[in-house]
Amino acid sequence: MESGELLRRPGPCVGSEPEGRGGWRAAFYLVVVAFLERLGFYGVQGNLIMYLTGPLGVSTASAAAGVNAWAGTVLVLPLVGALAADSRLGRHRAILAASVLYLLSLGMLTVSSLRQAAQPQSASSAPSTPPPMAHLTFVYVALYLLALAQGFHRPCAEALGADQFALSDGEPSSSRACRSSYFNWFHFSISWGYALSTTVLSYLEDNAGWTVGFGACWATMVLCLAVFLLGARTYRTEQPVDGTSFVATVGAWAARGFRRRKGAASTERLLNGEPDESKGLFGKLLPIWLCGMVYAAVTSQVYTLFTKQSSTLDRRLGSGFTVPPAALQCLVSFTFITMLPVYDRALVPVARHVTGHHAGVTTLQRIGAGMAMSCVAMVVAAAVEGKRLGVARDAGVTDLPDVAVPMSLWWVVPQYVLMGVAQTLADIGMEEFFYDQVPDALRSVGLALCLSALGAGSYASGLLVSAIDWATRTSGESWFSDNLNRAHLDYFYWLLVGLVALDVTVFLYFSRRFVYRSKGEL
Repeated sequence: MESGELLRRPGPCVGSEPEGRGGWRAAFYLVVVAFLERLGFYGVQGNLIMYLTGPLGVSTASAAAGVNAWAGTVLVLPLVGALAADSRLGRHRAILAASVLYLLSLGMLTVSSLRQAAQPQSASSAPSTPPPMAHLTFVYVALYLLALAQGFHRPCAEALGADQFALSDGEPSSSRACRSSYFNWFHFSISWGYALSTTVLSYLEDNAGWTVGFGACWATMVLCLAVFLLGARTYRTEQPVDGTSFVATVGAWAARGFRRRKGAASTERLLNGEPDESKGLFGKLLPIWLCGMVYAAVTSQVYTLFTKQSSTLDRRLGSGFTVPPAALQCLVSFTFITMLPVYDRALVPVARHVTGHHAGVTTLQRIGAGMAMSCVAMVVAAAVEGKRLGVARDAGVTDLPDVAVPMSLWWVVPQYVLMGVAQTLADIGMEEFFYDQVPDALRSVGLALCLSALGAGSYASGLLVSAIDWATRTSGESWFSDNLNRAHLDYFYWLLVGLVALDVTVFLYFSRRFVYRSKGEL
């Protein structure tokens, strides 16, 4: 059968390799590992500011600054972990090292919380006397060890799972289809981890105590390590390249990205996907990375301004329950959980029948669709915010920021769901793209590059908010006034609509000219 016919009628996903390693059997263990790891990690991250301002007695401003600095470190360290894994440790040993760091750091947090356990108080109340500096230092050391553990675990575990379907030479269409499906199910599992950590574990920390909550996170990581070791005999693992060769590979790859290609023959080789296909790859990946950063700057509003916007609405459900504004972030996770099986089992087969592509659409097409959906989400958010300001004026509560605007919480649900659809498409597409397009020796680094783009987008969003706040505050009421009824989040949302629309246009320009390393993506 010719390759063109194989793409038109791809075979079923392979189960494992002839020697009994790799395939879905091995990947299943790693999908479960990812779920447990995210459950334990987000059990700390999701409620961290409440722990700092509550039992530890840190001021709100200092706690917010500390959490932001820690979160930025969390997004940077995957590059360190991926480089160490691909150059020296190997992904398998990097995950083992990360597991040990997880158990150490979570154990330290559990022990630190015992000091407050003897002083009964709610999760949000501060102690009568702040803890000594030595105790705070102990907590921060534990937190940064936790960030280091995550930096080694996240890119290496995801890359190792994808490696179960990656063949170095002559990779078949069925294996590529399975690998694309793997990225969908990997995110399905971590979405459940995030949803359960922000509900069940946060509830334990708020009601049963921080020692119980952190102890549950530690126990989750014990189970995570046990599952990882249980599947060890099924994994396909690759030996890391020699450190000297690795540095040479990275240097040559980066240098080629900035080297000008001259002559028609060089262009012809690139268009035909001949062996010189890695030449100039860094220069081609950079525009995609920058477009991903702009997209991430837009989607980061889910965790900041969307939450603030929701806090002003009537959030009562029934007679006695009020929905916490931050809980609405779970709508993004539940959108992942709902959409991914539909996408993987219904939409992909239909699209595959139409396009002949093993994943239905190429990774760049999937990313572009997600970016476009984020634009739609911001249009809806801007319209809802304009409606909210109008309702506040009509109800006479413009100058009463502590009074809920008589507008139902259900108004903001669509923007969360649409943003969840956008991330289902773009975030997973970006991870698969960067994994697939970097040299084989740098695949963990490729996933870390994707995460760094999302992290850089969060930083860019913060800088944009600060700049606009300064500019609008000097000429009148800030767009981000503490009284949101006098602010103009709708103006900012419309600005982001224009920004992401421009981003989609630029992305389409570069994606149409991108030459994949693998002909299977063409």
